[in-house]
Amino acid sequence: MKKIMICGLLLILSVGLVMAGTTITIKGSDTLVRLGQRWAEEYMKHNPDVVIQISGGGSGTGIAALLNGTTDICEASRDMKDKEYKLAEEKGIKPYRVSVALDGIAVFFNEANPVKELSFAQLKGIYTGAIMNWKEVGGEDARIILYGRENNSGTYAFFKKKVLNKEDYNEYTQTLPGTAAVVNAVSKDKNGIGYGGIAWAKGVKFAAVRKADADPAVLPSVETVSNGTYPISRELYWFFNGKPTGELKKLVNWTLSEEGQEIAKKIDYVPLSKEGALANTVK
Repeated sequence: MKKIMICGLLLILSVGLVMAGTTITIKGSDTLVRLGQRWAEEYMKHNPDVVIQISGGGSGTGIAALLNGTTDICEASRDMKDKEYKLAEEKGIKPYRVSVALDGIAVFFNEANPVKELSFAQLKGIYTGAIMNWKEVGGEDARIILYGRENNSGTYAFFKKKVLNKEDYNEYTQTLPGTAAVVNAVSKDKNGIGYGGIAWAKGVKFAAVRKADADPAVLPSVETVSNGTYPISRELYWFFNGKPTGELKKLVNWTLSEEGQEIAKKIDYVPLSKEGALANTVK
């Protein structure tokens, strides 16, 4: 009897400890999820009373969760669309956007592919179906196999706007749930091409990219994204419902600190400049 009472008391105490802490939910961008996980792990080490639950699913999924009130933080690799801001207003949600890192969208080749560089015009031709054979861009006589992201992905939307000039992707593009899946597919397909955040590259090679035919082709890297010479670069965001306060404010400001940005750099994301981090710090 005493044992049962003691166990029951311990259970009540443990539940009380969990309830006394803070739980933060983060959902959204598959590009950002790996960085978000690392930030969460490090933050929880120094703040044991905080539990951070993080999941991906795409920027669109995270934004929908923010608008539905089912997440504290939305991770997004794109800004919200006008219709999403309008829906937020209708629902009484007040989106507060913070830039937390930079990213370059790399173009991935199989390591056996002899092609080294592509222009925006060639990339657009490849992904819209105007260019279908590698020999048209200096490669072997073989059909180009297209891999890309699903349409709820911020990376999908950004690449379509920035590189395809808002034209539709070729219907034969194989859409995959996450950059890791795109990288894995290209690594196994000699004739494959894909795109995604530079931090995910493993077992593939980068294409050097030039915006105009007369421009020099530039490989994606922390340096070229930081200095703006790599032409497919973007900001990565956290969205909140209203200006963050309390533990949310403490968390986001820590990610923008020197320590938080160094974690981003260590796992091949691109940190904000000191000025950029300071500008996004929540006062």
